[in-house]
Parts: sequence; C-alpha cells; structure tokens
Amino acid sequence: MPDKSKMMCADKPNCISTLEARADFSAAPFTLNNPNTTIETIAQIAEQLKGAKIAVIKENYARIESTSTVFRFVDDLELRIEGSNLIVRSESRTGHSDFGVNRKRVEQLRTMLLEKNIISK
Repeated sequence: MPDKSKMMCADKPNCISTLEARADFSAAPFTLNNPNTTIETIAQIAEQLKGAKIAVIKENYARIESTSTVFRFVDDLELRIEGSNLIVRSESRTGHSDFGVNRKRVEQLRTMLLEKNIISK
C-alpha cells in the first residue's frame, strides 16, 4: 500500500484527514504535547481500536489496518508525526460511502490520545 498520509481525500465520502480543508473530509488537528512522542507509542494506542492491527511502522509513519467484523472490509488509518503535529488520515479501501466509520475511528483515536495526555485539545 502506498503512503497516502499527506494526500487529500478523493470525492467519495469514505475518507477523513487532518490535512483536509473541506468540511465533509476534515478532522481537527492533533497537536502532540511532547516532541519526543514516538510513532510506535501512538500506533500501539491506535491498535487498541476495534478490528485494528499495525501493518507498517517506519520512521515517523504508521499504517493501521482496521477490518470490519461483518463484511471484513479494510480501512487504512495512517499516522505521521511532523514536528508537533500528528497527521491522521483514515480511508476505506473499497466502496463509496463508509457511513461515518472513518470519522468515528479518528475521533475515538483522539479520545484515547487525550486520555493518555499525548495530545492536547
């Protein structure tokens, strides 16, 4: 799978990113509290999301694959640390609409990182 962490979402309603300006595709920024936070730490927290498993970790990038329980669809949650920012992008691999699943996943990750004091509001 190619690294799409810095790419804008296509026009299908199955993607969300902290880099997007379009309201339907945008997520609020994730600002790291500690510049020494590693992508491994964040990926391990993300792996606690339902159906998630770490697929790739390298340098300041991680890709987490999230598999749905019923139809076994795979979504890619991509994470990239750039300075004090955590870029977060979640997209369905197949289908047109995700019925809000990727937005929900990103917001669940936000809650988990806030609880661990890794990001600030």
